[in-house]
Amino acid sequence: MQLARRNFLKRFGYGVMGTGAMAGGTFAYGTRLETEWLKLERIEIPFERLDPALERFRIALLSDFHLFPNTRIELIRRAVEMANSVKPDLVAMVGDFVQRDVEAIFELAPVLAGLDAKYGVFSTLGNHDHWKGAERVIEGLARSGLTVFQNRGVALEVGSSLLYVAGVDDGWVGREDLAAALDARPENAFTLVLMHEPDFADQFSRDGRIHLQLSGHSHGGQVRFPLIGSPFLPPYGEKYDQGFYRVGDLRLYTTRGVGVTAPIRINCRPEVTEITLVRA
Repeated sequence: MQLARRNFLKRFGYGVMGTGAMAGGTFAYGTRLETEWLKLERIEIPFERLDPALERFRIALLSDFHLFPNTRIELIRRAVEMANSVKPDLVAMVGDFVQRDVEAIFELAPVLAGLDAKYGVFSTLGNHDHWKGAERVIEGLARSGLTVFQNRGVALEVGSSLLYVAGVDDGWVGREDLAAALDARPENAFTLVLMHEPDFADQFSRDGRIHLQLSGHSHGGQVRFPLIGSPFLPPYGEKYDQGFYRVGDLRLYTTRGVGVTAPIRINCRPEVTEITLVRA
């Protein structure tokens, strides 16, 4: 009886140690490796009646840089290089440039200024940018030649077609104004909306003029479990938390973003996204 008890305790002890080692290994992986394991996601999004001039138009999407304290500038440099490697026609950045210190924008912006696209680099703000100081974020980006769209847009001539790019200001802080953002939209222009929080797609899809919405905000939850996804999703990023969706006639892509708030990612790698428009 004593021998059996000793054998049980021995096996139980090994089991506990093994479980602890696995947990420790997972934590080390999530905090030290996956947060830096940048992935290039490639997706083709089909549209009925897409103008031939926009066929194979490429957009590089980046979001949620959250520079400092848990996102390193070296990761963002690699994200810029990855985005440039796909030779995008347009770059979209959809907010949350800073995290704890708004002054980090003056280190971040010169790196982001290295982004290169034929038709330009377009940005909108996120909730963290407003919480820490939107005017300062805009100033930092402007010093590096980067423009922020706050409820406004611009029409771009792409061959014989028109592409309207609109930036909607942050919804969590109540600054969104879709009507103003679309005010200068030419009739029949293919319309791309940049909006930090993806769950506004339910509201935006009712407008009827928007073809594609690009968002971030959720980080994919940063930690994801098989079958159930992530229980760590923010307000306005809970329904459309990562990847591609069709919301009525509107297409939506939500990126997991580049940076982190909490210093961990598990089953949820940081991403740069290459989006290619194709005819359905």
